[in-house]
Amino acid sequence: MNPHNKILFAGDPHGNFKPLIAAVHEHKPEAVVLLGDYDLDTPLESCLHEIIDITQIWWIPGNHDFETPSKYKNLFHSALADKSLHLKVIEIAGVKIVGLGGIFLGRVWYPPMQPKWKDKAHYLGMQKLNAKNVDMSLKYKSAIWHDEFHALKALKADILVSHEAPGSHRHGFHVIGDLAAAMNVKTIFHGHLHENYSTVIKKNIHVHGVANTAVANLVGNTLKNGNEMDIG
Repeated sequence: MNPHNKILFAGDPHGNFKPLIAAVHEHKPEAVVLLGDYDLDTPLESCLHEIIDITQIWWIPGNHDFETPSKYKNLFHSALADKSLHLKVIEIAGVKIVGLGGIFLGRVWYPPMQPKWKDKAHYLGMQKLNAKNVDMSLKYKSAIWHDEFHALKALKADILVSHEAPGSHRHGFHVIGDLAAAMNVKTIFHGHLHENYSTVIKKNIHVHGVANTAVANLVGNTLKNGNEMDIG
């Protein structure tokens, strides 16, 4: 096996897992990492049943995964629920990978602006002033919260996988590059923006955007090409 193919990174499937499944059968990676936006009509494990026993499957959530209760349940209550990388550093196939799912949301935190809330408890506490029973909506659950983001800076990793893009993309955020630098990350993989590209940002951090349904390897080479389309 080509060592560059021991971990594969899958761009937003939006319900189409066939390119990822084909890439796993062809390249036989030790693990795959999914970059969000699954649009699940059934639990995640049912979509990946062809490969679930032949490779490790890891994932981060995207904004689409919070759109409806069913999409949320089919991911977060699936048999692969414990394979979320969001806000965690996990050693996978000998590589330390940290995950950052979700998106920046103006009503929570939209860099470079200051966060609207210190943390989730602050937000929920303010809502309880007007209602006895308050739960966080799926929209707010999809947000990147400033305190959780900042806490990651104390950790170290080799690769950062995020749904949002760093500042290398015209629709990206420089704070993601800052986070990667603080964690001594060498490579960033991101989805969300439906483009295959590779570039280098400060601290010699390599960035690879992975298009929707595309599959890339550890050095950012596209093994299966996604369909270029508008941002979702």
